[in-house]
Amino acid sequence: MKVAIIHYWLVTMRGGERVLERICRLYPQADIFTHVYDPTAMSPLLRSKNIKTTFIQQLPFATKLYQKYLPLMPMALEELDLSDYDLVISAEAGPAKGVIPRPDATHLCYCHSPMRYIWDQYHTYKSSAGLLTRLSMPLIAHGLRQWDVSTAARVDTFAANSQFVAQRIRKYYRREATVVHPPVSVDLFAPATDLDSYFLWVGQLVPYKGCDIAIEAFNRLKLPLLIVGDGAQKARLKRMAGSTIRFAENMSLDQLRNAYARAQALIFTAKEDFGIVPLEAQASGRPVIAYGAGGALETVQNSETGLFFYEQTADSLVEAVERFVGWKPHFDPARAIANAQNFRPELFDERFRALVESAMAQNGQRPDSISALLT
Repeated sequence: MKVAIIHYWLVTMRGGERVLERICRLYPQADIFTHVYDPTAMSPLLRSKNIKTTFIQQLPFATKLYQKYLPLMPMALEELDLSDYDLVISAEAGPAKGVIPRPDATHLCYCHSPMRYIWDQYHTYKSSAGLLTRLSMPLIAHGLRQWDVSTAARVDTFAANSQFVAQRIRKYYRREATVVHPPVSVDLFAPATDLDSYFLWVGQLVPYKGCDIAIEAFNRLKLPLLIVGDGAQKARLKRMAGSTIRFAENMSLDQLRNAYARAQALIFTAKEDFGIVPLEAQASGRPVIAYGAGGALETVQNSETGLFFYEQTADSLVEAVERFVGWKPHFDPARAIANAQNFRPELFDERFRALVESAMAQNGQRPDSISALLT
């Protein structure tokens, strides 16, 4: 039995790549296929794997400009020869599921998100893009949506990383998905004995993350806010920030653990597909003030491990922070830590492996062949 894992691109170590690492541990003999691969940015585990790239890798400056080659990625996926593979696992957030498996092979798609830049976040990405990109996006996105929907029929079983993503799979692909929450390394984090005065924001500095909302709110509140992250909007956000706001672009894991553990609370302004950051904060014994939408509804327990605000505006966030001051004495760090434990990696292993076995059995592949994948 042979296993192929299709991952959209391997250029940074983020949440999707951490999930990929876990899948690689479950299926250590698997070959990985991706559009572009930068080994210097990958973990030792992923560098040790047999990684094959599509023809996108050969295009100029591919590891930096891979997003510019998005219109070519459907063709690149369909050119991959997967005829030797009995099980195909695709990881979808960029184009990945559109491969052509063997007719008797099982194809399971673990969907982090239908491509947000052509679906629900299309207008957000378009409005913040440069002139040439804004002009080209309608031409590219229209055909890419048609291809994206049609290739959903090539998948035998969908897994979604949250109920929020499962609903979008249902909406855009008209397919049902089983929710398997991503593995979160919660045991890497621990509470601190002393707290600092700052609130914490962690994430990429890109439009949909909503860092500008946090900056506007904390400018008005005159409270300290530490922003950890980097991205295309960094310069603009720094210009917005007042004297109580500071930025940390690159933190080591130890520094980030300390930042979580000593913060008053994590500020989470994005409408995320899932969102690992709130769970890392809770594993550190700290509460979360989160926009009450998307994956946060599944990871934060309102009025127990954090508080929600329900409009993605600075006004709504200001009100939530002011409410937090009165609620803070009722917060129990142990409850937050216990909630984070519900997303530990071992639970992902059990649920993902069971879903793969079920999908292969439904596809007529023998139980003894399924168990051989795990050796």
